[in-house]
Amino acid sequence: MTTSPQAQPALPVVSELSPGDIISETTVELRRADLVRYAGISGDANPIHWSEETARASGLPGVIAHGMLSMGTAVDLVSHWCTDPGRILDYQSRFTSMVPVAETTPEADPTQPFTTGPAGARLAITAKVGAVTADTGVVRIDLVVTNPDDGDSKVLTKAQVLVQLDPVA
Repeated sequence: MTTSPQAQPALPVVSELSPGDIISETTVELRRADLVRYAGISGDANPIHWSEETARASGLPGVIAHGMLSMGTAVDLVSHWCTDPGRILDYQSRFTSMVPVAETTPEADPTQPFTTGPAGARLAITAKVGAVTADTGVVRIDLVVTNPDDGDSKVLTKAQVLVQLDPVA
């Protein structure tokens, strides 16, 4: 998985936030190797996430990314912005479309097992302020997660994160 490097930001100040403010945007590249790594770390080894044959036999267009990988990748943007994942109070989302990940890995070379090719899929993620409650310091961040390789189809809807910042004194 490839993301753009991001510097560690300072803790956002509630009084400086307004609904509609874009707090961060990024595009994340996914490769089949990322899906295999995620399957290993998450324990979700469902073969639709790594086997073309199984995915197609299941009626899918091919191998698809794990929904939780898409969801986790999106909230990581907010976690970085608020400087501490412990500040995230709640995160909810609905999955609305699959993310097919094309096979782009060059022919296997056992001497270089982690060589990657071009991205097999991309996620475009935009995080913006949805609501601010200054007296409690709770900010709602709305996430827009789309698949630019599929006409910007929405991958997640109603993706909202509640973040606890320092309240206005």
